[in-house]
Amino acid sequence: MIPYWMCFALFLVGLYGVITRRNLVKIAISLSIMEVSTFLFFALMGYIEGGKFPIVDPAEPGQLYVDPLPQALVLTAIVIGLATTSLLMAVIIRIYRKYKTFDIREIRNLRG
Repeated sequence: MIPYWMCFALFLVGLYGVITRRNLVKIAISLSIMEVSTFLFFALMGYIEGGKFPIVDPAEPGQLYVDPLPQALVLTAIVIGLATTSLLMAVIIRIYRKYKTFDIREIRNLRG
């Protein structure tokens, strides 16, 4: 149960960073922290204590196996998360080139 609470705490750390920071790069990093916490949570959902890797052996009929589906979904989500993070960073770079700042307050005041 403790790993689930740690995932929740990591998510809250990322949420705190998104809410309180004014720097666009720090906000993007906080979003990545939130994303990693959800990846860990989904990977933990498929874990079984004492489970083996999911290659079924007919010689051991009562064996517990780890569910591979959440792991496969997390791998897919990591690739999608990488693409969205790189797109977000590209947008942040474009904003910096236009306004010469990463501060959200200054960008709101400049509007041009």
